[in-house]
Amino acid sequence: MSGHPQLPGELWTPPAELSDQPQQWPVGNSCRPYDGAFVQVREDEVRGPTDEVFTRAVVEHPGAVGVLALDEDDRVLLLSQYRHAVGQRLLEIPAGILDVEGEPPQQAAARELAEEAGVAAHAWQRLLTLWPSPGVSNEHWQVFVARGLTALSPQAQAELPAARHEEADLEIVWVPLAEAIRAVLAGRLCDSMAAAAVLAVAAGG
Repeated sequence: MSGHPQLPGELWTPPAELSDQPQQWPVGNSCRPYDGAFVQVREDEVRGPTDEVFTRAVVEHPGAVGVLALDEDDRVLLLSQYRHAVGQRLLEIPAGILDVEGEPPQQAAARELAEEAGVAAHAWQRLLTLWPSPGVSNEHWQVFVARGLTALSPQAQAELPAARHEEADLEIVWVPLAEAIRAVLAGRLCDSMAAAAVLAVAAGG
């Protein structure tokens, strides 16, 4: 790399791969002040490159998957779901945490699509890998595109677990991809996983 001619920083130049890089600073004492059903909080004493020691809280999370499902007319399957933390009904894509030990991410995404929307897909493609909030959490997202959609059979529907809590009040809406893009850019569709997935597909993902 070479320096920018007028501004601070280095210029990226091909053929170098543009990519995040693994790195781990030394950790001294560590404790867990909170251990909940879905997340835990860990506090680490971190030693930085200048030998400064500071405390960082990390919300530990098992990770999550999401699926942007597109029908044959490029309509996006969105779910309207109440989210207590923000006090709103958000438009989201089917998604869920990786809470089944050993379950592959694509299989988990297919399970969420079936459980939340009653839909199966025959064509799958990995779309995005994201750290949604790396300043405070190790939560990791894997997002897929699903096509070749069909409704679950009545027998398959009957075998699904009963919806509970917020998921018992889901509303399914099919939205043209172009309208979903406009809603994201206008700040009307603000769920981060849904917004990232919609824009990634729009960019050719």
